[in-house]
Amino acid sequence: MSTYLRICLLGSLIAFSITACSKPQNETIIIKTAADPLDGIRTVLDGYAKGQPLRSEVSSFPDYINDIRKVNPEKADVLEKGLQELQKPGVNVQSKAKALLEKLK
Repeated sequence: MSTYLRICLLGSLIAFSITACSKPQNETIIIKTAADPLDGIRTVLDGYAKGQPLRSEVSSFPDYINDIRKVNPEKADVLEKGLQELQKPGVNVQSKAKALLEKLK
């Protein structure tokens, strides 16, 4: 077999391999829907309901309220009032957090 024929045969095999391997494949793309804006504050309130004290996350309460107000103004009002109650001196944070979680269901 001549060198030219071998090169052509090898080139054909390479070309066939490339085209056979480059066929488009179907992919499944998972699109996540927007998370419930109440999920974050529910997690925080759940911690309080389990006995955790108020900490630096209190500074993010206005952000939670504003995010929720965009989708559910009524629940934002309930949340705002409840979070203000939680921050009052001498309040039983654990019981207030449990009550607020019930209101936000």
